[in-house]
Amino acid sequence: MSRIDDIIADFEFIDDWEERYRYIIELGRGLEPLPDADHTEAHKVRGCASQVWLVTHPSVVESQRVLSFVGDSDAHIVRGLVAIVIAIFSGQTPEAILAIDPEPLFDRLGLREHITPQRSNGVKSMILRIKADAEKARVAAPSP
Repeated sequence: MSRIDDIIADFEFIDDWEERYRYIIELGRGLEPLPDADHTEAHKVRGCASQVWLVTHPSVVESQRVLSFVGDSDAHIVRGLVAIVIAIFSGQTPEAILAIDPEPLFDRLGLREHITPQRSNGVKSMILRIKADAEKARVAAPSP
């Protein structure tokens, strides 16, 4: 089961939105720490009300190019949203990342109606950044 599948299962188990907010904050606390050296303007995600940093790490796994992401935010809830976005996209090929439509997942989790419009815009900005990095990686990938 993937990390995002675990998050979906946990969300379905938690009925109360106060508890879900606490869970989102816990997801953020569980993020891999982002080194201080990566808290730079180059890694900052534009379009987020809170400060959000996202770093893309390309690698090769089983002869396939994959992208992994590490992120951070100065706001607890947003840091949890970063964790959810990373769980959706991290460890995927650039082509898979470009094909993922996270909107149905956000609807299933109920995030659309329970996070502020500013946070929703921030999530969209994170996704646009990830997809832009995936497109760059896809274009830069050597032909087999």
